[in-house]
Amino acid sequence: MKTSRVSLAAALAAGAVLVLSGPAFAHVSVQPSGEATKGGYAVINFKVPNERDNASTTQLEVNFPVDQPLTSVMPQDIPGWTVTVEKSKLDKPLTVHGKQVNEAVTKVTWTGGKIEPGKFQQFPVSVGKLPDNADQMVFKAIQTYDNNEVVRWIEESKPGAAEPQTPAPVLKLTAAKAADDHHDDAAKPAAGATATEGDKKDAHDEAAAKSDSDTTARALGIAGIVIGLGGVAFGIASRRRAS
Repeated sequence: MKTSRVSLAAALAAGAVLVLSGPAFAHVSVQPSGEATKGGYAVINFKVPNERDNASTTQLEVNFPVDQPLTSVMPQDIPGWTVTVEKSKLDKPLTVHGKQVNEAVTKVTWTGGKIEPGKFQQFPVSVGKLPDNADQMVFKAIQTYDNNEVVRWIEESKPGAAEPQTPAPVLKLTAAKAADDHHDDAAKPAAGATATEGDKKDAHDEAAAKSDSDTTARALGIAGIVIGLGGVAFGIASRRRAS
């Protein structure tokens, strides 16, 4: 009896953990393809899992932050889905590539498709220019099911607090790499690089010195041979005279 009660209590506890942690594992999220660099352009993917066993997702609405306006937003075509891009006028115009921009994308909506139970769908979007003075961007998303249920992924996480039940997708931005990261390496001569004029001169002088040394050694050697032959001849002549 005690064993059965313990097993039942453990099962209920495990079930409660799964129920409570379910949304945290299956919420709408956003991730870049590669890196989302500050001040640059990137392709980001909104990943939408279907959390329901008896309904399919038929619409996704993503709201772009108005305080971090993006002047370039280009969704990728997805078979079976229709995409709508909405723009709004900016309170303060932006200058992008030398041109003044008065409006930015504030909402992108996908409709007409279906994400069935147990499946997910990614919605790629090319975006830019990303803000260069922020570490992240928050996109509030609204997921609609074919049974008219609506889930609003709009809660922003707070530092030090637990993740909210329906968190908004957050895009992390990475710092731009400095242009002179490899400046020191570039200053160093690469292996196999062409010799400089100074190196060529040093090599020439070294070769010339070696050549002079070899010439001197050869001359001394020849002189020694000549003297040696002369000594032999003198010795032979002296013997003949003595005889």
